[in-house]
Amino acid sequence: MQECRPPRSTPRAEPLQLRRPTSRPLPWLITVAVVFVVVQLALVVPGSGLAWDETVYVSQVGGNAPPAFFSAPRARGISYLVAPAAALTTSTTVLRIYLALLSAAALVVALWIWRKVLPAPVLVGAGALFAGLWPTLFYGPMAMPNLWCALGALAAAGWVVRAVGGAGGRAEVVGAGAAVALVALMRPADGVWLTLPLALAAVVVPGRRRPDLCAALLLGLLAGCAPWVVEAYAHHGGVRARLHRASEIQGGLGWNIAVDDQVRSLEGRTLCRPCDIPWKRPGTAVWWAAVPFLAVWGTVVARRAGRGTVALVATATAGSLAVPYLFLIEYSAPRFLLPAYALLAVPVAECFFHLFTRARDARRPVGVALLALVLAGHLAVQLHVLSRVAASSHSTSADYAAVAGALNRLGVRPPCVVSGEQAVPIAYYAGCSSRQTSGHDTSITPGAIKAVARRTPVAVLVTGRAEPPAYARAWRSVPLPPTRGAGPYRGLLPWTDTASGAAVAGPPGYGVPPSFPSIHVTPKRTTSAASNR
Repeated sequence: MQECRPPRSTPRAEPLQLRRPTSRPLPWLITVAVVFVVVQLALVVPGSGLAWDETVYVSQVGGNAPPAFFSAPRARGISYLVAPAAALTTSTTVLRIYLALLSAAALVVALWIWRKVLPAPVLVGAGALFAGLWPTLFYGPMAMPNLWCALGALAAAGWVVRAVGGAGGRAEVVGAGAAVALVALMRPADGVWLTLPLALAAVVVPGRRRPDLCAALLLGLLAGCAPWVVEAYAHHGGVRARLHRASEIQGGLGWNIAVDDQVRSLEGRTLCRPCDIPWKRPGTAVWWAAVPFLAVWGTVVARRAGRGTVALVATATAGSLAVPYLFLIEYSAPRFLLPAYALLAVPVAECFFHLFTRARDARRPVGVALLALVLAGHLAVQLHVLSRVAASSHSTSADYAAVAGALNRLGVRPPCVVSGEQAVPIAYYAGCSSRQTSGHDTSITPGAIKAVARRTPVAVLVTGRAEPPAYARAWRSVPLPPTRGAGPYRGLLPWTDTASGAAVAGPPGYGVPPSFPSIHVTPKRTTSAASNR
């Protein structure tokens, strides 16, 4: 007679053990945030002006000029974020300090979410590694969306690993959805690339499937993208038309290996388009080449310590967020990879924590000193690049202000219109509207701008020996201060005093705020989608 045995049950994966911190990470995280703010206030904020993209975002909610044309790839999340400061003052310094403090506080909050799944040294180390990168420091006080995408992605991944690790509270579900919504509000495409791996983790981790978490992530993505979708139907002819136009502006999305472009831009270029420049400072990219290996090593080490899922989710999410900027566009900007850097800081910190612990336990002071020297050298390189980038940015904004001041002295004062080369930032500094008759920011026809010039001061900017547009060839040409990258400037003005040739107020009705006809740009057919600029 055979013995009856009970059927074998399928083994279930043990849930991740949520940690009860043995040390308090909050004071250390606050220390990291304070140093983060101090470096920004010392190296980035003094003397800085708004960059090109910043003038577009800030002008939507206040600032020094009427709203600039808002092209198809852009999203309004960062405009909402700066609205409280921009509505109260036109001071760039106040705006910078506001964003520096806000970004430091957000860094602490995003890292604090991970406190139940990471030991304090790894948590603080990850924050210090991310905060010490020059793109993080440079964009901390900037009115740009990328750092906020990074902090939102870090928070979202932290909520997800807590949820799949056994925490069944509503806070993890709501927090993950809200963090994804923030990222999607800033940059809808980043929201999509963030949601994909996190939603996958919520439904495929054995024994830890959380369909409610997956639903919250998808709802957060939809909520964050909603303003962009509404605006697509209101001003761009629908979502499909807006995606087509956005793809055109981005140069068309498809298989484009931009890894080498990212490496070259790390030497201090905020935008590398086209990125056909020589690679003069390869030492600035050593850390970048080491990060993938350190992240893999850190993931292996974390798995041995029982934190493998945590490190794997962080690494996989970072990889997903990096894909479009490494393989789908034909240009680069270091800020594009900030979300990936924020998440990769977790496994890299695991790796360094392991190395420090081994060297300390083995009583090898030389090993500890060597690791400290490597990190100090890395930080020195980041601060050196940061100082050069900040100086270049300050010089560029000073050039914009110089051209704008010259236009004001020539009679181009608010209400006024500026068109032509680099018209967007220069118009902002001059207090004018910017309108373009061609290019990515096409928002007016040549006939319409001639009509506006009959009652409102208008200037068309031309660089070097470039031919003026046909509608402005008979206008008076005046020299303007040169700018970085554009060289000597000429301003074409449609009005002159016949006796002296000096700028005058203009005909009757001059100074009336311009009204612009609505321009609908019909996109060319393309099969590629687009990410935000």
